[in-house]
Amino acid sequence: MSDGYTGRVVPGGPAEVRELAQLVITKFSVGPHDNNVFLLRCRDTGEQLLVDAPTDAPRLLEAIASGGGLATIVMTHNHGDHWQALREVAAVTGARILAHPLDAPGLPVPPTALVEEGDEVRVGKCGLEVIHLAGHTPGGIALLYRDPDGAPHLFSADSLFPGGVGNTGNDPERFKSLMTDVGTKVFARLPDETWVYPGHGNDTTLGAERASLPEWWARGW
Repeated sequence: MSDGYTGRVVPGGPAEVRELAQLVITKFSVGPHDNNVFLLRCRDTGEQLLVDAPTDAPRLLEAIASGGGLATIVMTHNHGDHWQALREVAAVTGARILAHPLDAPGLPVPPTALVEEGDEVRVGKCGLEVIHLAGHTPGGIALLYRDPDGAPHLFSADSLFPGGVGNTGNDPERFKSLMTDVGTKVFARLPDETWVYPGHGNDTTLGAERASLPEWWARGW
């Protein structure tokens, strides 16, 4: 994609903004674990959606306020580095909280509603497909936006990164689950130009990672 967006951000540094025809994606990083924050805004309605609420609630709230109100917070999984700011952001904005039922009990506040494989989450006029990727956590989810004017966009959280899948705790069964889900639900369904926005660090594309799948299987992580 030649829109000037690189996806390279650092904790506390400036945001990167990608302006699609119908959706604006703002990415910035917060906290000691280099957690990525993705704030999505529908161009037509101004409605916003936040993917995870890691930490640094003031920064999150500042970004939200600059774009308008916040309607939805989607929690991709229940690890603590992804929800430190959840209670405060939800309280200030009144946004609904969505999570997968298997990970919901591990969040500091109960979700407003539960989402599962194949559900659609709306941000204004834009729809995001929920993809359940079990392994990093039992109820980990990714969000897929199919841009009608371009390549798909996958918010993969901690399930898929440049160079491999997320941490599965050296558990062969968890690794097999995550690799199988990522292989069948992501790589088998989506084209190489699909842009991947992970929970930490730089972005990637499926095309950049696809040839490495056999290597990931062989090394076991």
